[in-house]
Amino acid sequence: MFKLNPSDIAVIGSGMQRPECVLATKSGDLFCSDSRGGYNLVKPDGQSRFVQAVGAPADFMPNGIALLPGRDVLAANLADSSGVWRIKPDGQASLFLSEIDGVALPPVNFVGLDDKGRIWISVSTRVTPRHPAFKKGYGDGFIAVHDQGATRVVAEGIAFTNEAIVDPTGEWIYVNETVGQCTSRYPIRADASLGPRELVADYPAGTFPDGFTFDAEGGIWMVSVASNRIIHVDRDGNQYIVCEDADPAAIAEVQAVFDRGEPVREMIEIGSKRRLANIASIGFGGPDLHTVYMGSLAHDGVQTFRSPIKGAPLVHWEF
Repeated sequence: MFKLNPSDIAVIGSGMQRPECVLATKSGDLFCSDSRGGYNLVKPDGQSRFVQAVGAPADFMPNGIALLPGRDVLAANLADSSGVWRIKPDGQASLFLSEIDGVALPPVNFVGLDDKGRIWISVSTRVTPRHPAFKKGYGDGFIAVHDQGATRVVAEGIAFTNEAIVDPTGEWIYVNETVGQCTSRYPIRADASLGPRELVADYPAGTFPDGFTFDAEGGIWMVSVASNRIIHVDRDGNQYIVCEDADPAAIAEVQAVFDRGEPVREMIEIGSKRRLANIASIGFGGPDLHTVYMGSLAHDGVQTFRSPIKGAPLVHWEF
């Protein structure tokens, strides 16, 4: 496995605000969430255009996004107004989902699409505001699925649910548990219910997994906030830190406070002061699927590098 220096990572696009989630398509277009209340469309030449969501709440804060056929964007709203919102290419926005079984959704972290057209939704915690739940040993997050017009919770007790993505086989949904410091997965049954949780990877101290993606060899690539780590986990479970951009002493302090059971969400912001600016999502793209793109919590563009391992095309790749 190769080693990457932070200085080797390039940037495309500019003027963005909290481009937390990035999706790549076969056309070369990138879609990135933006906390100004919309998303950015980045063309292959690096030019970016902000699409403002019209009709969304004033505090609308897109976090994770999914791309639908026809290029409507589904956005998980991390603000108190919550919900999953649908944004058309012209910016017109409408509420897609606001509750499950009559109970209003807490702030939503991530939304994803699978090859059967089902929508998967992750909620980090039922606690509002969310920050007190960002501590060791706490786990009230959940995953829900929207299937055939109905929405239901299919997994609970997750340690701060972050990205939850169906793998290329369509047989598993993988999820990053940020305060669990691990990646887990669940088998998907025919009725979209989930089987028992399996551990994929336990990460080393100072790792707080946020986003991830799949490669063509059956591995995953995960990015960590605070420590700005890119970790590759191969199909056999072997881990390798591809890149890290952090002050070791500062990360050790965060981990020490975390190990005492205290909330550390505010301390995570130390990653924003580094070059990689709190990387939060990762995806493969480019004509050969060897180009990696990363979203972040504090950068104003999309960060990118070339990988020796090819990525797996996800559902939105052809859109």
